[in-house]
Amino acid sequence: MKVVNQMNKNNFFLFLMILFISGCRSKDGSFNAFSPDFDIKLGKQFSRQIEAVSSAPILMESDYPEAYKHLHQITNALLKSNKILYRDEFPWEVYIIQDDSVLNAFCTPGGYIYVYTGIIKFLDSDDQLAGVIGHEIAHADLRHSTKQLTKNYGLKIFLWMIFGGSSTIGNITEGLLNLSFSRSDETEADMKSVEYLADTEYDARGVARFFQKMETSGESAGLLQFLNTHPNPENRVDDIYKKWKSLGMKEGRRFTKEYSAFKGSLP
Repeated sequence: MKVVNQMNKNNFFLFLMILFISGCRSKDGSFNAFSPDFDIKLGKQFSRQIEAVSSAPILMESDYPEAYKHLHQITNALLKSNKILYRDEFPWEVYIIQDDSVLNAFCTPGGYIYVYTGIIKFLDSDDQLAGVIGHEIAHADLRHSTKQLTKNYGLKIFLWMIFGGSSTIGNITEGLLNLSFSRSDETEADMKSVEYLADTEYDARGVARFFQKMETSGESAGLLQFLNTHPNPENRVDDIYKKWKSLGMKEGRRFTKEYSAFKGSLP
């Protein structure tokens, strides 16, 4: 009887595993232990932690309406691309963090986008910032963070999901803090940024111009800070330009004058 019971338990566990695996496909066909809804919950939890522990304040839209208007204009133009798989499911909220010393931007799982004033003031044109934001949107849309969690934690994720209870999101959010993207993730996000911008009037090489400016300006500290979570693939800029050429794109618009006014609307 004990043997039969053990077999039943094993069969039940196997059955749960099959259900779990069969239901964990992203829209791009890749395996992910989490549902897109969980990405949103995780991103929201992560956003709350950012607001609670960040040493730099998040600028309020009510205090800087012109800055947010411009930022929303760039973000909304990108989100019109039908190449964004979860453009209608994820909230895609955008925030500005006031810290001129940080050349960075990031997007949590589920589409919560954060842009530092440091990187805004460092750049020269809308197409550059659009390229950076497109890159970050791609990380969330391709669900790179929760895929990395799936890869790093394996079966532990499955057990968390079944037995973790109310602490599950907190445990996984803690794991998220220690993640960095892989070089293949970075390349994929670069290529998607070009594709997203190709559906707008912005010049689709914007993300390449960001990396070129980082390299030529000698911003080693800022570059290292960005590359801490965004490791630099080989031939990055060349590959972005090759992608742009493969799409048969003509030169797009850069909007330098408008971008200068945008920077002037920040503190």
